Amino acid sequence: MNADGAPAIAAAPARPGALARLRRAPYFFPLAGLVAVCLVMVAATDNFLSGDNFLNIARQVSINAIIAVGMTCAILTGGIDLCVGAVMALSGTLMAGLMVAGAPPWAAIALGLGVGLAFGLCNGFFVAYAGMPPIIVTLATMGIARGLALIYTGGYPIDGLPEAFAFFGRGTVFGIQTPVAVMLLVFALAYLLLDHTPVGRYIYAIGGNEEAARLSGVRVARYKLLVYALSGFTCAVAGLVLGSRLMSGQPNAGVAFEMDAIAAVVMGGTSISGGRGSIVGTLVGALMLGVLNNGLNMMGVSPYVQNIIKGLIILFAIYISRERRKRR
Repeated sequence: MNADGAPAIAAAPARPGALARLRRAPYFFPLAGLVAVCLVMVAATDNFLSGDNFLNIARQVSINAIIAVGMTCAILTGGIDLCVGAVMALSGTLMAGLMVAGAPPWAAIALGLGVGLAFGLCNGFFVAYAGMPPIIVTLATMGIARGLALIYTGGYPIDGLPEAFAFFGRGTVFGIQTPVAVMLLVFALAYLLLDHTPVGRYIYAIGGNEEAARLSGVRVARYKLLVYALSGFTCAVAGLVLGSRLMSGQPNAGVAFEMDAIAAVVMGGTSISGGRGSIVGTLVGALMLGVLNNGLNMMGVSPYVQNIIKGLIILFAIYISRERRKRR
């Protein structure tokens, strides 16, 4: 009660400031790392800090970032998808082959996307309903998809695609390069799914504690199937963008892309054991990887050394993720 007898009104708790909210975000440390890497590259190179270079980084990052969206969903459930590069190559070569054979571009694109989705559903079935380890299932389907791509093309690229197909890799949408626009659209849809729908909450719950999620009534197998289907579909979208950018179907495309996708996810703060992370962090991780590749190329660092650096970064990011999880 106040001195005049009126009931006291409790003061509302102070809302945290924008900086405090940012520091609590799961992508805060990856974002700080991205800024730090950019500052190092600015100091180490002459042409890094330019608009054209930033646009170039965004375009180069787009394909890996699209694949990393599906990889994020798989890792959030405690799984992994190693066949992403091979499925991307198979989808891209099928699109190219059908268009060269005379099929309308829209039909070729639809079939290529459908093949990626089918491989994802196949992975999801064996993981979710057959109870097989994701690493074994996707390792097997990686070999199957790569073999099918090589058989279909005879091991040679497919050229002679219609000029209209170039839009997806070389065109612009409202002044934004199409690969970048597609990347942003895929991330926006993934953000809505993971952060603003019950499906997203179930995906996080499965990765956090699968048995607890099952006992709570979550249909674990169904959502695992969905996760791998999404991963296969995003691989096919990446194959569409890459094929359009190169204007050819490359059966050997995507080799070791699974490493880059996993690096983007882990560098973005997603726990490799599942249950923690964010799709925004994956975008930050993909950008960090792109900045690192771009800066190292400018500095003349050998691609072989770059692979070593990326491997060390993955190990370090996983170590940090495990230490943070132990503290919690």
